[in-house]
Amino acid sequence: MLSADLILKNAIVITMSPERPQAEMVAIAGDKILAVGDKNETSILTGKNTRMIDCGGKTLVPGFNDAHCHIFSMAISLSSIDVSPWSVKSIGDIKELIRTRVREIPPGKWISATGYNEYNLADKRHPNRWDIDEAAPDNPVVVSHRSLHSCILNSRALSLANLTKESIEPPGKVFERDPKTGELSGVLYEMLGYIRASVLPPLSETEQDQSLTDTSRHYLANGITSVQDESISNIPARWNLLKRLQNEGKFALRASMTAGTDSFNDFIKGGYPRSGDKNLRFGGLKIILNQATGKLFPSQEDLNTYVLGANKKGYRVSIHAVTAEMVEAAIIAYEYAREHNPENTMRNRIEHCSECPPELMARLRKLGIIIVSQPLFLYYSGDRYLETLAPETQPWLYRFKTFIDSGLITAASSDSPVVPDNPLIGMYAAVTRKTKAGRKVNSKECINAQQALQMYTINAAFASGEEYVKGSLTPGKLADMVVLSDNPLTVSPEKIKDIKVEMTIVGGKLVCEK
Repeated sequence: MLSADLILKNAIVITMSPERPQAEMVAIAGDKILAVGDKNETSILTGKNTRMIDCGGKTLVPGFNDAHCHIFSMAISLSSIDVSPWSVKSIGDIKELIRTRVREIPPGKWISATGYNEYNLADKRHPNRWDIDEAAPDNPVVVSHRSLHSCILNSRALSLANLTKESIEPPGKVFERDPKTGELSGVLYEMLGYIRASVLPPLSETEQDQSLTDTSRHYLANGITSVQDESISNIPARWNLLKRLQNEGKFALRASMTAGTDSFNDFIKGGYPRSGDKNLRFGGLKIILNQATGKLFPSQEDLNTYVLGANKKGYRVSIHAVTAEMVEAAIIAYEYAREHNPENTMRNRIEHCSECPPELMARLRKLGIIIVSQPLFLYYSGDRYLETLAPETQPWLYRFKTFIDSGLITAASSDSPVVPDNPLIGMYAAVTRKTKAGRKVNSKECINAQQALQMYTINAAFASGEEYVKGSLTPGKLADMVVLSDNPLTVSPEKIKDIKVEMTIVGGKLVCEK
């Protein structure tokens, strides 16, 4: 028998495979799993060059797979001023952090701040251009909302973006204005991607490389070995950059990458889907539905056309849908695509599916849509849901149990950097439905720890069409795994969030250890 390059022994191995749910040892040869077995099988697989890691009775699980995040936004957030709810309490706090940065840099240099949420600010409003001008009159500043669907530009930044009182909003975008004068307040909706891509000066190659290397390390430290970048801003140049960094050993994460309607055909014509491999894959078309203007954008007709066109070309579609109206629009588009292409077998997805009333469940089940949702939103945003959403809406929020009981493949994700991305806290939220303040959000939708772990492993792999190569600790699959300080399936639900990642392995290589 082939001897192993690496053996992890004396572990509680949770395989996520029904054929062998638990084991005590995993042997790795090259970048794949050679064997999963009992401790008495270790010696059979040991050769003279085999490295042995004694897990000391700790728990070994498949590498976590974040099924919806934003790699490049995370890279920006890691190098920006943190104005998230965990760092600031008021607009005054935001201004003070920006003033500190102003003292460190020359006039005219851009400043980026990320993660504010007006709900968590004592002022209970968005900052505006005049607030930020007070802190940085001579530097252009962009402050991004935690949701990534809005941002603030100060006066210098608005000028560089050529946005004035006379500017007309592009389709689906909204510029907040002073109701008396019509002047731009600096608050822009659905414009952040454009500002970052077309207005901010590009990073140097060194800066760009370092920010993405830091991003890779961040995810790996949380036991995340695969990420699915569900962005509409991706372009072939981003693919080329990630591929180069992976080849240079600077980006150890496995990743998939979607494209928006503007760049989808650029990826197809450039042959990028065919050049994908186990480290970088093309994830299909991503569409964001929004109601920023008060009506659905894109229109139902356009949405139907986009979905049918992508599916006919052989690519899946992910639709960002939050409200019940958006979820229904996504369902209508998928029904349309099925009706006009009966042989359609694409694994289409709904991202978030935040509100899902009963009348939509049967239609989702019939279509077999994959749901990619965010348990972490319950933990970090649940208190806001309880206080701001109508009571009749709350029972339809993030219905993990109903999705799973209905037979829908449901995968977990963070949408990071929208919220922190620790999968153990995500599992805790899915199991307990508790907010950070300890309040419960519709406890009828609680799931068990096994189901929560499936959402972060095998289900997430299924969502990207990779369940045959990852998602469980099975011989022949990629050797991506995580050593945890405790067993999430046996500790009390309250302790799941306290479990630590001890070690992260990607392709049989130890890439992070605490």
